[in-house]
Amino acid sequence: MFTQRLDGESVFEALANEWDALAGAGMTDTPFQTLAYQRAWWRHLQPQDGRLHTIVVRDADRMLKALACFYLDAQGSVHFNGCIEETDYLDLIARPEEAEAGWTAVLDCLLSDDYPAWRQLDLCNVPDASPTRALLPRLAAARGLSVHASVKEVCPVITLPKTFDAYLESLDSKQRREVQRKLRKAAGADAAIKFVGPQDNLETAVDDFLKLLQKSTFEKRDWLTPGRRAVFHAAARAALEAGALQLMFIEVDGLRAAALFNFDYKNRIWVYNSGLDPMLFTSLSPGVVLTAKAIEYAIENGRDAFDFLRGSESYKYRFGAVDTTIYRLQVTRQA
Repeated sequence: MFTQRLDGESVFEALANEWDALAGAGMTDTPFQTLAYQRAWWRHLQPQDGRLHTIVVRDADRMLKALACFYLDAQGSVHFNGCIEETDYLDLIARPEEAEAGWTAVLDCLLSDDYPAWRQLDLCNVPDASPTRALLPRLAAARGLSVHASVKEVCPVITLPKTFDAYLESLDSKQRREVQRKLRKAAGADAAIKFVGPQDNLETAVDDFLKLLQKSTFEKRDWLTPGRRAVFHAAARAALEAGALQLMFIEVDGLRAAALFNFDYKNRIWVYNSGLDPMLFTSLSPGVVLTAKAIEYAIENGRDAFDFLRGSESYKYRFGAVDTTIYRLQVTRQA
């Protein structure tokens, strides 16, 4: 294997013709591994004093085999680019069968004299199913490094059946009746579901979504910094161009009452964030109705799963989601 370290944001341009092909075949293939998302996060949310170092692994024919997009913080910790707040799944970008060779090359690069001094590899949001969970501790221990793994958070996911009726039947009977009642009530009020497409003004639509997001809770209002606003816009543009954006609103009497910002990627819906005006049409439960319609749309279009991403909010379980787990892996150099 041939290993190269590329420093700074120029890596995204340097690997523009190769990055997504590898990410799309990777062991953790999510919207968050795409070049567009990784570039947007670094451009708008990079930590103060953070330094971007991407380790690129190629074979003897110079074919790209692995990517470790890291940043080194001022405290000497190495993190995945994107860690923590906005990025629900992170991992080494490599095919499953090449994960061990990839991590071997990455660790050797990190431990070489050419890599800047660091004290800890602190990796967040590694999925439970990733080969990294078994490989990295073993490979690190063989190099005299100490390893600690812990559960970071849960990502509730609905495994979707073939029909919406079958999905409703899978719910608790009380919740099933409640969803059906709210759907009927919304239909009676002529609530309309609107999907944003290429024909729409995307910038305006994202701004409308962000207004609803800010109105949802005080926490979301304070969370939405200018940098995060910019990431939403950049992610929406890239996803729309790739045919992977699902930005949807529920409108009543021409007013947008709730919104979902989802990625429709690799036969799965990824619920990135949501917005709701708590003062509009509360009797119609627009947030519940919009989520139910998004699930119905996913089933009708043959999607396999509906991923609510990080967080154990109770509403996710009322919709029938089951926890999956993401991990934090800490690899520490001996003093």
